[in-house]
Amino acid sequence: MRELTFLLRKEFLQIFRNKLILRMIFALPLIQLILLPYAATYEIKNITLSIVDNDHSEQSRRLINKFTSSGYFRLTDNSATYNQALDKVEKDEADLIVVIPQEFERDLIRQSESTIMIAANAISGQTAGLAVAYSNSIIKDFNNEIRTEWLPQSRFNTIPVIEITNSNWFNTQMNYKDFIVPGVLALLVTLVGYLMSALNIVKEKEVGTIEQLNVSPIKKYQFVLSKLIPFWVLGLAVMTIGFIMSFVVYGIYPEGHFWVGYLFAGVYLIALLGFGLLTSIFAETQQQAMFIAYFFMLVFILLGGLFSPTENMPDWARYLTYINPVSYLIEVMRMLVLKGSSFWDLRLHFLVVTGFAIFFNGLAIYKYKKTN
Repeated sequence: MRELTFLLRKEFLQIFRNKLILRMIFALPLIQLILLPYAATYEIKNITLSIVDNDHSEQSRRLINKFTSSGYFRLTDNSATYNQALDKVEKDEADLIVVIPQEFERDLIRQSESTIMIAANAISGQTAGLAVAYSNSIIKDFNNEIRTEWLPQSRFNTIPVIEITNSNWFNTQMNYKDFIVPGVLALLVTLVGYLMSALNIVKEKEVGTIEQLNVSPIKKYQFVLSKLIPFWVLGLAVMTIGFIMSFVVYGIYPEGHFWVGYLFAGVYLIALLGFGLLTSIFAETQQQAMFIAYFFMLVFILLGGLFSPTENMPDWARYLTYINPVSYLIEVMRMLVLKGSSFWDLRLHFLVVTGFAIFFNGLAIYKYKKTN
């Protein structure tokens, strides 16, 4: 126990002696927590719109006004022809073209129907898909207004009407920040835990102190614990600051119990730190460790469900999320913050992450070679 206490004291002194690393551990995650939820928005607004109005009637102007007043579109061009509007798209000055044909209003009155052409810039599939969906919704709403105004009102309404009401559970305001902030917080805990631990043993190798530790009477498990515990404490500290910032900046307060989140994060950090130490054991230089850590962090993020739901991934990618520790933390943080999930609700997540912790740390202890 005395040897472990000495090693822990040494590790904490090394961490707090390096002021730059300390600032990076606490300051950078806070900046990311403030910036990322605003930058990684799921809402698409200010879609640039080019209108080709060949009718210039009251109804065409009314339809254009519905587009511009929706809050999703920004009218940047009124072209005389479709080819001129297409030129704006090619110059990235417009994302969507709406062509209103000649005699649009006359056809609505005489034939009760008309045709509108919509052309979208599909370089960004997500933007194009949402722009077309917004357009269809606006045109459908415009069509309903026309039908309501022009259809004769009978004394008794013989047409059956189904009234639809909806209720949004867990995220009642459908605010994307409530969804993405817990995921970003999980990512920050992962960055601190994995990157710092991945560089730790490698640093000992580069400065030469690893040889002295190898010939000392320190046990292997004591050495691994001394490398794990300091960053475990720092990871929980980052999580605490993240919870505070989430409440102060975004007004997000977990629906569930804090102790459930901290318990899961504690087990998760043990697993992740074990993986970081394993990376550090195999790497010979900090540069090698950084490249390995960068590779795995990129895979963790892309397959973690932070930006895109894992359910929408191909089968092979969805299977990989089952062995991705980050995906479990992101899901648990969202369930805790939005749904108020209990320990029993998260029992399977606890079981899987505990398995990761046993496997990675056991392998790290086994692979660490000591001369005595």
